[in-house]
Amino acid sequence: MKKKLEKKQKYVIRMKTYYDDIADGYEELHKEEQLRKLRIIKEHLRFDRSDLMLDVGCGPGFASEILDCRLVGLDPSKELLKRCSFKTICCEAEEIPYPDKYFDVVISVTSIHNFNDVEAGLLEMKRVGKERFAFSILKKTGNSEKIRTLIEKIFSVKKVIKDEQDLIIIAKSF
Repeated sequence: MKKKLEKKQKYVIRMKTYYDDIADGYEELHKEEQLRKLRIIKEHLRFDRSDLMLDVGCGPGFASEILDCRLVGLDPSKELLKRCSFKTICCEAEEIPYPDKYFDVVISVTSIHNFNDVEAGLLEMKRVGKERFAFSILKKTGNSEKIRTLIEKIFSVKKVIKDEQDLIIIAKSF
């Protein structure tokens, strides 16, 4: 078990370095795809201007182009966070530095597969969120079914939308 955890931690460190390294080209590589997923989330999840939303794995902050609410983003890539136009925190999803039930909405778009500990990250998102959640899971990732199963265990799933490359899950707290 210890070796498996060490291997996962090395992977997470490589991913942080990878995203820092590609930060200059990230928009060209991923922006349109991410904006498409955010539009789908906006269609299926209620947002109010006064909502405080946490974007876990926010990257360069594409959510601000689609969602009209107060945003806070977190991401482990310092280089991607430099591109955000809203408040951000450089940290891992497994240790979100906010109190319980702080955010009206919590989203995570195509980042869960990069978490060091998927279940711990999901539990943290549930802890800091009040009721409304949206997740996208990259279908081609090796653990997409495990992630979906964990989301279904931790949250009450309201809707699953099958996008080209992702499953988009709209959920709420039990």
